[in-house]
Amino acid sequence: MTFVGMQARVGGLFQSRKPLGYVVLSAASIFLFDTWRPLHFAVAVLYIVVIVLAALWFKQVGILRTAALCAALTCLSFIITHGSDPDSGAAARTMISLAAIAITTKLALFNIATRERLIAVGKEKDNLARFFPQAIVEQIATNDIALSTTRYEPAAVLFVDMIGFTKFCSVLQPQHVIAMLRELLCTLSSSVFEHHGTVDKFTGDGLIAVFGLPVSSDSSATNAVRCALTMQARLQAWNDERAASGQEAVTVAIGIHYGDVVLGDVGCESRLELTVLGDTVNVASRVENHCREAKASILITDAVVRRMLNEGSEGTVRRFTDRGFHAIRGHSEAIRLFAIPRDAALSID
Repeated sequence: MTFVGMQARVGGLFQSRKPLGYVVLSAASIFLFDTWRPLHFAVAVLYIVVIVLAALWFKQVGILRTAALCAALTCLSFIITHGSDPDSGAAARTMISLAAIAITTKLALFNIATRERLIAVGKEKDNLARFFPQAIVEQIATNDIALSTTRYEPAAVLFVDMIGFTKFCSVLQPQHVIAMLRELLCTLSSSVFEHHGTVDKFTGDGLIAVFGLPVSSDSSATNAVRCALTMQARLQAWNDERAASGQEAVTVAIGIHYGDVVLGDVGCESRLELTVLGDTVNVASRVENHCREAKASILITDAVVRRMLNEGSEGTVRRFTDRGFHAIRGHSEAIRLFAIPRDAALSID
């Protein structure tokens, strides 16, 4: 809870001198009342009010020190009033007061820890939402999925890259290039999330997306291909708007491959990045590069097609043209490719 007018922390103990004064005044009043009024009930239990106030204003250290102050005043009051003539009833009331102080302190600390944990989880979700669709973010948070665990699993990998980015940089002002890239990447990444994929990384003028990780899916290849079709359809609509305002069209190439990948953290301790590695990733990258030579807007491999047929997506497969086997740079064996031509008109599903 935040109060208007709170000042910065003082001396690393309390957040404001004014709340500190309230706490000290309250504790002193209870001490005087408990010490000099001959009442036969545990007046010192009122110290829990002081601890509750401390829980509203202070951090854990401030709460602990407030509790210690209250406990010390409770004991001091007992010594002053009954030190020379111990009374069993007074001793019992003192123990009740100390127990109440301890329990309230524990609850206050637990409440703060829970609140801080919720804030941390919220920040973690916000960070994950940059790369994962909301449904997967909720699954990761709810099921406590360990993203740092290295594992080897099948997935569909999608590479998308802008064609002619260097030309845009040479004719546009830098601020216009950045604005165009932001709109492009927003369109691409939103398509990934809508089709239950994750953004592995942004590559400047494109991105790498993975479907089927970190949460497995029975339709990962289908989701990847439908994502690619949506990307191109949305870019066609965007280019119609750009043409109406006299701007040049933005085109992208998309390549998809399906197979086993390694998911794990790479980097150093100060900066780790969750990513996918392996031959499947390399092939997807090469297939995307081959789009230019093949004059295709989307190229998928036969591994993707086989997986889609297993997923029951024959209708989506029929939208692609079999281009036969192609030699892919960096790959020893020719790969069978299926294409959507560059000039094909696409509609958003």
